[in-house]
Amino acid sequence: MTPSIITKQPDGRTPPCLRTHAEACREFRWEAVRAEMSPLPGGRKGLNIAHQAVDRHAEQTPDGEAFRFVRADGSVASMTWGDLRSETNRFANALACLGVEAEDRVFSLLGRRAELYVTALGTLKHLAMFCPLFSAFGPEPLLERLNRGRAKVLVTSEKLFRRKIEPIRDRLKSIETILLVDGDGGSDPSILDYRSALEAGSNQYEIPDTDPEDMALLHFTSGTTGQPKAAVHVHEAVLNLDVSARYALDLHPADVFWCTADPGWVTGVSYGIIAPLVVGCTVVVDEGELDADRWYGILQDQRVTVWYTAPTAIRWLMRLGIEASRPYDLSHLRYMASVGEPLNPEAVRWGVEAFGKPFHDTWWQTETGAIMISNYRTTTVKPGSMGLTMPGIEASVVHRVASDDLEFVKEPDVEGELALRAGWPSMFRAYLDNDAAYARCFRKGWYLTGDLVRRDAQGYFWFVGRADDLIKSAGHRIGPFEVESILLEHEAVAEAAAFGKPDPISGQVVKAAISLSPGHMPTQALERDIMAHARKRLGAAVAPREIEFLDDLPKTRSGKILRRLLQEREREIYAATFPDTEEAP
Repeated sequence: MTPSIITKQPDGRTPPCLRTHAEACREFRWEAVRAEMSPLPGGRKGLNIAHQAVDRHAEQTPDGEAFRFVRADGSVASMTWGDLRSETNRFANALACLGVEAEDRVFSLLGRRAELYVTALGTLKHLAMFCPLFSAFGPEPLLERLNRGRAKVLVTSEKLFRRKIEPIRDRLKSIETILLVDGDGGSDPSILDYRSALEAGSNQYEIPDTDPEDMALLHFTSGTTGQPKAAVHVHEAVLNLDVSARYALDLHPADVFWCTADPGWVTGVSYGIIAPLVVGCTVVVDEGELDADRWYGILQDQRVTVWYTAPTAIRWLMRLGIEASRPYDLSHLRYMASVGEPLNPEAVRWGVEAFGKPFHDTWWQTETGAIMISNYRTTTVKPGSMGLTMPGIEASVVHRVASDDLEFVKEPDVEGELALRAGWPSMFRAYLDNDAAYARCFRKGWYLTGDLVRRDAQGYFWFVGRADDLIKSAGHRIGPFEVESILLEHEAVAEAAAFGKPDPISGQVVKAAISLSPGHMPTQALERDIMAHARKRLGAAVAPREIEFLDDLPKTRSGKILRRLLQEREREIYAATFPDTEEAP
C-alpha cells in the first residue's frame, strides 16, 4: 500500500534554499561551491573547516550569537562569534604548547557543554584530528577506541575521568595529556586543568595553510564482525556539510537551529557543530536530558526555527500525545527533519497533526560524512521514504554479481543495495589502519553502503533493511561482535549472539541469546549477573536490554551463528504484539 503524500509548500516568510530539486541537480557543480568558500586570511589558499565555521563569521559579526547553551537548570548562556574565535584560538595555542602536531588525535569525552565545542573547532584550527567519544560508553569501548585511534590528548570531566578513564588508565597506550574541564590531576603532570591551559596562551592564532585533503575528523563505526572501524574525513568535507545544511535542512543565517544528536556521534559533530556554523546561524545546545516539557519549552522559549532530531525522540513524543504540545507556542518552528534511522510513516503524519508540518527524513552514514538523500522543503514528502538524492550526489540501486562486478537495477521498485558514485567531498578517505576493509566498500567506482533499498518511478528511495546485522538502537549503531565479546568474558557464557529486537520507541534494542557453559543453570540471578557485567563493561547504551537462554544457538553449516533467524523470530513476535504497526523496525 502506497503511503499518502504530503505536498509541502514554502511558508512565504523565508524563501527556500532549494527552489527546484531537478533544476538544482542539473546545474550543480562542486567547483562553484568551492569558489564560495572564504579564503584564509591574507588571501592564502586552503580550505579549513574551522575557518569556514568560525573565523570568517567572527570577522564580519563578532557580536553575533554563535551558540546558545541551555543549561540543565534552565538558565541560558550565549557565546558570540568573537568569543568562539578567541576560545578556539586559545585551545589551538594550548595544543601547540602540548606538542600536538598535524594529524595527531585529540579526543573528547564530554557531555553537551561549551568546552566540547571549543575543543572540536580548536583542534580543527590546529590541523589535528578531532574524535568524539560517547559519554555513555563504558570503560571497555572507550579503551578500544582510544587505543585504536592512537589518542594523544583527551579532554574530559573529573566525573567521567574517575568513573571511566581511571579504571583503564594503565592500558591506554598513546595518551600524553588529559585536560580536565573542571579540575586537575594534582601531582600528576599529565593531567592538566583545561581552563588554565587555555588562559596561558594567546587568543590570537593563525590557521596554517590547509590542504582540502588534510585529515580532520575521526569517527568510529562498528561493523557486524570484527572490531570498531575508524572512518577518516578531511577538511574538504565542509563543502558537503554546507550544501546539505542549506538544501536538506533549509538553513539560513538568521535561523535558530537545534540538533538534538549527542556530540559523541557523527551527527552531533557534523550537524550539531560544523554545518550550522558554516551557514552562520545560531546553534542551540541543550545540556539537559530528554524531557517532553523541557524540549517543548526549548522550542518555544529559544524560538527555534529549524529542528533536527531522531525517530526515537519523535516516537517518544508521539506516545505522550498531541495534547502535550498544546500549551506551547511553536508557531515560529518552520522546518523539522529527522536522522539516525528510517522514519516510519506514522511519525511523518503525526508531525503534521502536532506541528502543522511534516518531519523530513534524511539518510546518510558515518562513511558518507554528510546527508546524501533527503526530503526537501519544496518537494513532495512521501511518508516512509528516504527522499531524493542531494544535488551533486549520484545514487543507484545495484546487485553485487561475481566477485568484482555490479548489476544496476533499472526498473522501479526492485530491491537492491544502495550505491553512491565515489568522489563526493565528504566521502571518508580511509578506515584507519584497515585498508582491506576500506577497499571492500568500493566496486567499479561506486561506494556500496550495505543498505538495501528500492527506488520508485519518481526517483524516491525507500529503505528496506540492512544488508548486515548492524543494530540501530535510538540512533546508535551497535556492532554485535563487540557486545558478544564482552558477554563471553563471563564464566557462565559459552556462546552469545547479539541482535536487534524491534522496539516501538528506540527502533531496536539490543537483545542477546546465550547458551551456558556446563554446570550453570538459567536462573534469574544469573541473568542479572550477566546483565550487570555487560552494563559495567559496555555502558547502558550498548549492553543488552534483554537476555534469553537457549540450549543451542542457530548456526550455518560452517558454524557461524545465524543472528538473522533470531531477529526474524523477534519481528514475528513484534508483529503479533503490535498488529496495527505497518512494519517492525
